[in-house]
Amino acid sequence: EILGRMATPNAQVLPQKEAAVFKTIVKFYETKQYKKGLKAADSIIKKFPNHGETLAMKGLTLNCLDKKKEAYELVRLGLKNCMTSHVCWHVYGLLYRSDRDYKEAIKCYKQALKRDKDNTQILRDLSLLQIQMREMGGFAETRRRLLTLNPKNRNNWIGFAIAAYTSGDLDMALQVFHSYETTIESDNIKPEYEHGEMLLCKNRILEEKGDLEATLNHLIESEPLVLDKISVREKKMSLFS
Repeated sequence: EILGRMATPNAQVLPQKEAAVFKTIVKFYETKQYKKGLKAADSIIKKFPNHGETLAMKGLTLNCLDKKKEAYELVRLGLKNCMTSHVCWHVYGLLYRSDRDYKEAIKCYKQALKRDKDNTQILRDLSLLQIQMREMGGFAETRRRLLTLNPKNRNNWIGFAIAAYTSGDLDMALQVFHSYETTIESDNIKPEYEHGEMLLCKNRILEEKGDLEATLNHLIESEPLVLDKISVREKKMSLFS
């Protein structure tokens, strides 16, 4: 969940040994070994008391141990010491997210992305909060960026198509589905759940656009690849009724 590398100005760069310890703090946090994480953080802070990213990670770890006040103080201190760190801004956003203050969390994620615009983890975190806050335009743009960064990941195609759909841009959603289909070899497609759900979503969009003939033809063509046969039968019944 946290980027396991540092991105700091020279004054905040740790020596190789401490940099390796910092990575273990991230690992301990992600595996919920909070006491070990605190011990590792303290070992760095003892030598480098102003290291922003370590202070921020210690604060985030304390937050998981219900020491919220101290957590915010440390994260803010870490950010103050290293305002240019996307890690500190990301951690600050995670802190706000844990308190369900999604508006502030989004602000922090956007600040983090100003420092590391192609960070896919932060982009994913941002997209989840944008959909939570019903920021459909921002959600679609974030999912577009994720797709651009990694077009080989099918989930990114599905994510952007759904984002376009939920933002009301049905033509764009269909275009994304079509573009994705051109990237795969039709002869090698086997029935699987995710692909089937993508086909059903495309079918629903065709129906919402009012082209019932295209909807029915697409449903018939897609049926062999859709595992959810009940949904296919129900859709057929609604189209013929």
